[in-house]
Amino acid sequence: MTAGINALFMRWGWIERPDDLQYIEGILAAMVATAALVIGWALSRLIYLRLAAIWERRAGYESQLARRRIRDMVRRFTTAMLIGMALNLYDWSLIASVVFGLTLAISLALFVNDLVRGVRMPDWLGTFLGLATLISILASMFGGLDPITTAMDRVGFNLGAKRFSLLWVVTIAITILVLYTAARVVNRIAGHIIGSSDGLDPTQKLLGQKIAGVVVIVLAFFIGIDTLGIDLTALSFFSGAFGLAIGFGLQKTIGNLFAGIILLLDRSIKPGDVIAVGDSFGWVNKIGVRAVSVITRDGKEHLIPNEDLMTTPVENWSYSDRNVRMRIPLGVSYSSDMQLVQELLYRAVDEAPRVLKDPAPRIWMTEFADNSVNWEIRAWIADPEGGMGNIRGDVLMRVWTLFKEHGIEIPFPQRDLYIKEMPGMAKAAPEDAAPPHIPRSA
Repeated sequence: MTAGINALFMRWGWIERPDDLQYIEGILAAMVATAALVIGWALSRLIYLRLAAIWERRAGYESQLARRRIRDMVRRFTTAMLIGMALNLYDWSLIASVVFGLTLAISLALFVNDLVRGVRMPDWLGTFLGLATLISILASMFGGLDPITTAMDRVGFNLGAKRFSLLWVVTIAITILVLYTAARVVNRIAGHIIGSSDGLDPTQKLLGQKIAGVVVIVLAFFIGIDTLGIDLTALSFFSGAFGLAIGFGLQKTIGNLFAGIILLLDRSIKPGDVIAVGDSFGWVNKIGVRAVSVITRDGKEHLIPNEDLMTTPVENWSYSDRNVRMRIPLGVSYSSDMQLVQELLYRAVDEAPRVLKDPAPRIWMTEFADNSVNWEIRAWIADPEGGMGNIRGDVLMRVWTLFKEHGIEIPFPQRDLYIKEMPGMAKAAPEDAAPPHIPRSA
């Protein structure tokens, strides 16, 4: 086909020698590459907002930076696809191939870099994979990868029937990085799809996300093994010792993983529950692979191993019902009007904003004590994660104000002291006291 075009151009007088055709093809390649860049830019302007909306809906990540990355990725991917189609349509000469190869390699390298950074991977990883893509494409288009792979394979040594070389190390590293990036992307999208499902409650969503994460990791592992061509049967000699070492080394980790899954399955502890474990009291923020995050009212985050929640007693204040009843004891003097005291206590607890109207608060006279008539306020709240001490303090402050206004006395113990003798003051003998009588002998 190239020879026919050469003869046709020479007949028309466009070229004088057959070799001159490569310059015309180079100019055409530059024009095609420019057109591909313009089409990619125009297409990215038209559809990147729709793709960004789909990404935000599926992945749950929204930002101006993500939208810009999606726009750039659309532009570069479109350019690369158009250049690839142009390369396959005609047997281009060297100059045109160089133009197309550089454009294709740079576009795909930048696309990979934006993709890796767009899923919140480290910047160095995006740069590394982008450079690897650039070198691979250029090498494959100009002479192939055989010279590079042959040179890298020479740097190494043989161990039995296995060859350990620089090529083997680089291949493993690139495969791990690519699979890790792909697993992160798939795991993020799957997690957001499960999390945005309307037919699942929060516990089922969290359980589904964890199972999806484990499945993605297992699939990535076996895909990597198949890609690298590793024969697992060759490791049968080390399987016993390796399995024993893994069993001892990861015993707690595996135990905590399965304990977390069991907690989610039986729904005994869920994110948002208010629990008390030993000295830790707070609400469950997250159930992780290893530990449960419990945030206290002091803002401290306690990481409690999942196994501890399976083996130690746990108080779950919101296991079946989020309503929690609090009790506030107090006392008034015997001279108080008890009907008025009851009315003022109901008024104080009704004015507290966090106290529920249903179930209604109850005020009980509980005891005729030595110094006071004791009462108890029993009220319900629906947000125990908001704290208990602050609502008690609020109610007691209102009670104090109302009692002051209506002259209700809150008694306190009083004692009368009788001082029999002050320290340091010894009892002095009188000066005119008579000497003792000494009888005379006969």
